[in-house]
Amino acid sequence: MPTLEVCFSPSLLHLFDCNNKIVVVIDVLRATSSICTAFAHGVNTIIPVATIEESLSYREKGYLVAGERNGEIVEGFDMGNSPFSFMGEGVKGRNIAITTTNGTQAIHAANDASKIVIGSFLNLDVLSEWLMVQDADILCLCSGWKNKFNLEDTLLAGAIVNKLRGDSGFDIDCDSAIASEHLYLKAKDDLFGFLENSSHRKRLKRLNIEKDIYYCLTPNTCPVIPVLRDGALVKL
Repeated sequence: MPTLEVCFSPSLLHLFDCNNKIVVVIDVLRATSSICTAFAHGVNTIIPVATIEESLSYREKGYLVAGERNGEIVEGFDMGNSPFSFMGEGVKGRNIAITTTNGTQAIHAANDASKIVIGSFLNLDVLSEWLMVQDADILCLCSGWKNKFNLEDTLLAGAIVNKLRGDSGFDIDCDSAIASEHLYLKAKDDLFGFLENSSHRKRLKRLNIEKDIYYCLTPNTCPVIPVLRDGALVKL
């Protein structure tokens, strides 16, 4: 019977065995939401990179360069980390290199996984349905905020646990998975309100981008599954 686990932060990942597991990387606000949005709007590939300097090296190869630090666009980049930047004809068919404070770091941290896929509320149902039939152990990796626990990523992990629980055949013997599901069940009818006092919602509110939060918490608007292949994210 395959297992389903939740890791609350990349700093705790060493306590889990990623070998032969599918790792679902989660960064609800906003990297994984932006990645799903980009593929839903026709982006070709996305290269997740760790540093600003590495991102800029892709510009010479014709890539768009996207990224943020502490929630704000990096000076000189084509776009930041708002999902609204990844919509429209300007991104269709393009390749993008992206670096973020948390999400792209989590992708790199999970490099021992058998497969890495990208999770967000925007692709919750299609991702959960795909995971259900993989017959593989699954680890939901929350990106958190600078290696600290955060609520929004934990809520999505809980939503995935809730989707996969029951007749799907997963063995859920992981306290963090159980805790994340309990939080999700308390929050699911008003995710935005539940996160009212969360650190990252306050952080983004100060940057006057609450519309990003509403969008990132809207389920099933981007039915795509981004998967990492040879260092690049592509649409499954």
